[in-house]
Parts: sequence; C-alpha cells; structure tokens
Amino acid sequence: MKLKSEWLDEKLGLEYQSNETDIWLESSITLRKLIGVLGILLPILLWFFLWMDTGRLKELESISHYYYTRVDGIFIVIVSLVAIFLIVYKGKEPIDFYLSLISGISALILLLFPTSSMISQFPDAQFAYSNTILDESTLRVWIHYLSAGLFLFVLALMSLFLFTKSNKSKSQRGRRKIWRNRIYRICGIGMIAAILIIAMRGLGWIDSDYYDQRNLTFWMEVIAVELFGISWLVKGETLLTDN
Repeated sequence: MKLKSEWLDEKLGLEYQSNETDIWLESSITLRKLIGVLGILLPILLWFFLWMDTGRLKELESISHYYYTRVDGIFIVIVSLVAIFLIVYKGKEPIDFYLSLISGISALILLLFPTSSMISQFPDAQFAYSNTILDESTLRVWIHYLSAGLFLFVLALMSLFLFTKSNKSKSQRGRRKIWRNRIYRICGIGMIAAILIIAMRGLGWIDSDYYDQRNLTFWMEVIAVELFGISWLVKGETLLTDN
C-alpha cells in the first residue's frame, strides 16, 4: 500500500516536505499534466455521456455546441478548469506566462459568448438532447469564433516555439528531448492546420456541402484539442521523460 501511495504521490506531484500552506497545484509539471489530460478527455467525455443519456451516436456540429445539450456541465467545467490552469501557469520565462494567460482568458471568453444555437424553437422532439437555447447574435458568435481560434492558436505557438526550447545545444540534447521536440512540432503544426481548415470554411474557400456533410468543424476541433492535450502531457513529463 505504501508503494502504491508513493507512486500516486509522485504522479500527482504531491510534496509533503515543504511548507504546509503550499498547494499541490503549484507545480508546473502538475499543471501541465492536468491541462493535457483535460484537453484529451473533453471531446471523449462529451460524446460518451450524451450518448449514455440520450442514445445519440452522431457527433454535433462542433465541440462548442455541446454547451446547449444535457452534458453542458461537462463542457463548462472542463473548459473552465483548463482556462484557470492556463491563467495560473507561470512557466520558466515571462513569455510562457503571457501566452498561457492569453490562451486561458480566451477560453473563458468562449464560454461567456457561446456559439450559435442548434435550433430556433424549443422544445422539439428531434432535438431531445438539447436543453438550452439562446437568441441568435452575430456579435456573440463572432466573439466565440475569435476567442476559440485564439485559444487554440496560442497553444499551438507554445507547442512549436516554447516547448521545443532547451538550454542545451542541439548536439548535446538527449534522444528523448529530440523526440519530444518532434512531437511538439507535429502537434503545433497539426493544430494550426485544423484551425486554418475551419477558417477556410468560414471564408468560403472550401465547398460548404462537402465540409458540412462530414462535420469537419467538429473533427478539426477534436484534432486540435487532442494534439494540444498530447503536447501538454509530454511537456508534463508523462511521456518520453529523460532517464
């Protein structure tokens, strides 16, 4: 039991030797792990619990549209936690803090300004899984789009340019650091590509029928969120840690 407790303490970043007023979330590594886990779980939990509650298998138009469903609590809680963790994350340099702060504030704004409603009238038997409607507002929707895009774009920049930094020259870096940097770059580029595809649909540069029939907004968001989660898990020393 003791060994299991020690293992769990290590994974959670719990430290009992320091000042008793310290909180375990002070550790940057712990915050990175939590942000990564929450990012990866968000679309999975939304889809799973909506299916469990209503039997709906098909994904919605976007991740943000789950705000209007029976699983709105999951969406709000996870995005809020990620936002708060990003806001309190300090990193090693000022640029880490400020970019994380911008991303965290953007996440809060996208919650305060939800995306477009799924239906114009309620209730409707076809939308039995929906429990919230809002009057349509072009301004609200655009603020949501911009804040959501900024949230993911800043996280992509952090993965590409901050997580890949090292105080060692390229020749001195270990093999695992090299692999971590490759993952960071893949995640960052993938996130930006997903954002651009969504933006291209908004600008009319992609055939709307082809795009909408395949729910590409939802799947591009899933790709971006999963890649962001993986990037932060790796940065949180959950994967590919140095020996």
